[in-house]
Amino acid sequence: MRKKSREIIAAVLFAAMVTGTFTGCKSSGSGSAGKAGTTLAQETVKEESTKAQAEETSDSGQTESGQAPAAADPKVTLNYAEQNSETSLMGMTARKFKEEVERLSGGSVEVQIYAGGVFGSEADVMDTMVSGGGTIDMSRIATQSLKDYTGIKVTNLLTVPYIFDSREHFWKTVETDLGDEILNECHEAGLGIRGLYFAEEGFRNFFFKNEVKDIADMKGKKIRSSADSTMVGTIEGLGAAPATVSFNELYSSLSSGVVDGAEQPIVNYQSNAFHEVAPYMILDGHTFGACMVVITDSAWEKLTPAQQEAVMEAGRLASEFNGENSQAVEDECMAKLREDGVTFVEVADLEPWREACAKIIGEVTAGMEDKVEQILELGK
Repeated sequence: MRKKSREIIAAVLFAAMVTGTFTGCKSSGSGSAGKAGTTLAQETVKEESTKAQAEETSDSGQTESGQAPAAADPKVTLNYAEQNSETSLMGMTARKFKEEVERLSGGSVEVQIYAGGVFGSEADVMDTMVSGGGTIDMSRIATQSLKDYTGIKVTNLLTVPYIFDSREHFWKTVETDLGDEILNECHEAGLGIRGLYFAEEGFRNFFFKNEVKDIADMKGKKIRSSADSTMVGTIEGLGAAPATVSFNELYSSLSSGVVDGAEQPIVNYQSNAFHEVAPYMILDGHTFGACMVVITDSAWEKLTPAQQEAVMEAGRLASEFNGENSQAVEDECMAKLREDGVTFVEVADLEPWREACAKIIGEVTAGMEDKVEQILELGK
């Protein structure tokens, strides 16, 4: 089913190139991001590390003397914003990062996790970080939240509807040089933040108060959408009406009928109890829940090289934890949701859905056909 959609994406791209639809400039690639396969944060660690901090460490992150390299460094506290609950997959991923960075830094770096949208919506968090507000040092964000910031292009490919066939396809993509380019892009765009590592929430699906069985049933439905133009364009392409509702107000908006439905990965749908007021989910998998954890440049720069190294290694371990557990967590969530009476509707043919989104796909991928082909090839 997803293989077929991928073929349609390729066909749309080819047609666009022939007709001249894609008029945007070609992406400059990863050349300006530094050495291939290395993020800016990793390069900084390598360049600034001193001989003393390059001392060989054991698997526990300690030097031969039994002390973590960063243990004697000045204490730093990083405020980490997470939109979802502490018990969600992303909440657990944040906890894994906290545990690892505190262990690897010998306690000199402390992470305070603020889960459940304490700092507002994801858009609010991004605005605070980009504006240099200083209250938030780190956050896990959906890559779609970067969509409309000036200078962001390659990152948007992760949000293209129906581009990924599976979780494995996503991880294969971000483990290439393209992934490094995406992590670097927000820093190079001058946003004052930099990507540390990737995470994911699985495919995003629409859910409703009343059952929706196919694309025809989407017509006219009021669907809560995030502010990014790709999601808005996807919902409009499917014949529905995007509605602006803050994430923290979504449950009540569904309950009161302000909106007919919304869209989330299965794990977030369950952890936020949306199934209590909208018990019908159609498994269209319109986009993949690609995420990355970002840190402000100001927070990064107050870390010593040894602390930066601890942060990067903790990020690698947290990303690995997320990738290894996401499918199992989703399967468990689906089982519980079925027990609670949720109706899941399978989509036998994604082609009509994919064709309905042709306009927004063309807009997002304009000028980056070569990178799209690279992603599609990785899924074969």
